Amino acid sequence: MESLPEHELAYLLDFDDTQFLFEEGYWVKLEVRRADPTPQRPHGLSYSFTLHDPDGRRLLGFDNAHSVPPLGGRYKAKPVAHDHWHRTEKDEGRPYQFKSAFDLVQDFLNEVERVLRERGVSAVMVDMKDQTDAEAQGSELGGVQE
Repeated sequence: MESLPEHELAYLLDFDDTQFLFEEGYWVKLEVRRADPTPQRPHGLSYSFTLHDPDGRRLLGFDNAHSVPPLGGRYKAKPVAHDHWHRTEKDEGRPYQFKSAFDLVQDFLNEVERVLRERGVSAVMVDMKDQTDAEAQGSELGGVQE
């Protein structure tokens, strides 16, 4: 895969430093940065999408910060691209097949919905914060504030 088309890069970069808040204090954090295309990040992005519980513990994550072992055993070739996801809080990561910026966001949100549903929490977003909101308030967000 080569670098993403400019409109897909712009779509993802608009999410950078954004947090989505859900009921009971669950929250999502999205970080996206441009990167030089490399074999590890062929689409020209460095990203981390995470779902957290009210205590800040990561429950789910999609990122390309490091490589992960291939699915199916230690004798399979390790994927070159670092795109992967952590299906649970203890999952060390499994390869993710990056297809497009739009698919990445949709796949992540589908998994957020799954995890919240398993915990009996509504997947309806109750608020959203971005970097400009955090700077204006002068504080980091650590869950839903009353």
